[in-house]
Amino acid sequence: MKVVILAGGYGTRISEESHLRPKPMIEIGDKPILWHIMKGYSYHGYNEFIICLGYKSYSIKEYFANYYLYGSDVTFNFNNQNETIIHNETAEPWKVTLVETGKDTMTGGRIQSIQKYVGQEPFMLTYGDGVSDIDIAKLVAFHQAHGKLATITATQPYGRFGVLQLAEDDRVDGFQEKPKGDGGWINAGFFVLQPEVFNYIEGKQTSFEKEPLSSLVNDQQLVAYKHHGFWHPMDTLRDKNILENLWTTGQAAWKKW
Repeated sequence: MKVVILAGGYGTRISEESHLRPKPMIEIGDKPILWHIMKGYSYHGYNEFIICLGYKSYSIKEYFANYYLYGSDVTFNFNNQNETIIHNETAEPWKVTLVETGKDTMTGGRIQSIQKYVGQEPFMLTYGDGVSDIDIAKLVAFHQAHGKLATITATQPYGRFGVLQLAEDDRVDGFQEKPKGDGGWINAGFFVLQPEVFNYIEGKQTSFEKEPLSSLVNDQQLVAYKHHGFWHPMDTLRDKNILENLWTTGQAAWKKW
């Protein structure tokens, strides 16, 4: 099953970083968050990726074109017709297709653009800016079991602030550090989709999160997979710093490899 990753947006809410590179190329540790997402899928045996490009697409193309160079020792022999020798070569078992889907195309239009690379097969879809410890194998099994056209992963994000625990007389009983949300579930990405979902997308300016998902709901074809573990987006610089701290302190729950 192929994995489609949306990586073409402008990333305006993290403009401190995205004015130089697309959001999926912003690094956690010394690797782009896109790499972290792909490693998560690869850990579960899914190694064929289709990446939807848009804003500053050349940055992502150059990264994969030079992937061998980043993790290997290299000899450049300028006396022998610019010979390049890569030593202790490190590689992933990945097949990566990079697709130009347009700078201003909406998410639905980007998905529509890669239909020819997916074919008439089920596929997975996620965003290029969020990491999770989700069990992909269980997600796929869940999707296959219910028999509907689409599965969306739902999660309850942590609150932004800690919570006071108050007694009836307003005495403070304790503190709870950033509890889960107020019971609401949100879209965490990590979809599994049947190819019929392409029929719900009208064109380049279709937002997948609006008309297509609403139509799937109306047709009773969208089922939520509840994920109770770790999930965190990288929408803002604050989010980036949180993920960076988790990585550098060895607390990155999404790192299963």
